[in-house]
Amino acid sequence: MKGVVFAGNRKIELLDFPDPSPGEDDVVLEIKASGMCGSDLHVYRSAGGGPAMAAALGLGGEGGAVIGGHEPCGVVVARGRNVSERKAPLGARVMQHHYSGCGVCPDCNQGWSQLCKQGAMTVYGITGNGAHARFMKVPAHTLVPLPEELSFEEGAAISCGTGTAWGALRRMRMAGGGTLAVFGQGPVGLSATMLGKAMGMRVIAIDIADERLELAASCGADDVVNPSRDDPVEVLRALTRGAGADYALECSSATAARVAAVRGTRTWGTACYVGEGGNVTLEVSPDMLRRQITLMGSWTFSKIGHDECARFIAEHKLPLHVLITHRFKLDEAERAYQLFDRQTMGKGVILPS
Repeated sequence: MKGVVFAGNRKIELLDFPDPSPGEDDVVLEIKASGMCGSDLHVYRSAGGGPAMAAALGLGGEGGAVIGGHEPCGVVVARGRNVSERKAPLGARVMQHHYSGCGVCPDCNQGWSQLCKQGAMTVYGITGNGAHARFMKVPAHTLVPLPEELSFEEGAAISCGTGTAWGALRRMRMAGGGTLAVFGQGPVGLSATMLGKAMGMRVIAIDIADERLELAASCGADDVVNPSRDDPVEVLRALTRGAGADYALECSSATAARVAAVRGTRTWGTACYVGEGGNVTLEVSPDMLRRQITLMGSWTFSKIGHDECARFIAEHKLPLHVLITHRFKLDEAERAYQLFDRQTMGKGVILPS
């Protein structure tokens, strides 16, 4: 089979890989949709591609070519001898929680395999073969059911970008009726806009790309702000009678946005960072201490949260498909990431099958 590999320096290679066979505790998925995530761009742009990024993040890996794509959604087509029909029925529609750890430590047992400290973690699409191929072998315990109401494309979005937004919003313990400012309207930010609105929040969407602000409005944003034209902190205060947002979620990794997220939050408010990498400098006393700000980080979501997010979207009939603006065949991956790299489009998915 063909698989997409991030070769580094914004280069994509489509290489031959053997069709996977399941180990005793594994299943093989036929991938119906594989999402393109903002964190893929870090790998796409890095000098050494996937192996170099894995090393930089301290994730290990064997250093060889790895199939990209960490938002898998498809159907079960084969399973190992230790995997029961009840656990993974052939033909079952599933998403995949794209981490696997030791399976026995407290973090793994609570569905947080990405926090495993036992040196046994795999991140599919980074240190293990991902979903930008027709087939993917994964441990059966990483499967999450895809509700019948949702498409494979929506399931792929939930498998990282949308799930990451869900994890952060839940971590902030938002109270309905408040104001949520979402900095960055890429796939994670757009998801946060839609989910926040469904949770009863007034949502203010912030991005430097007007195309993405248009998408944000279609996802339920009450107000949109372009910080290339207006100071987002001043606008947030103007829209909230001088107070600032109750909650701010920063999804872009931009230093200026990280600062504005904290300064645009009201006294006793909460700000959360989900964008990966980079640095930020804050004036601790005026920015945080003297306003009693809670600042936290949120890294993706648990397997339990993965399932909760999918069920919430299905039960509330949220139009997650609105986020998905581009669809590509496997052999169009190079063009797909060139477009995604401009950071003006919404969610992109690769359809390997």
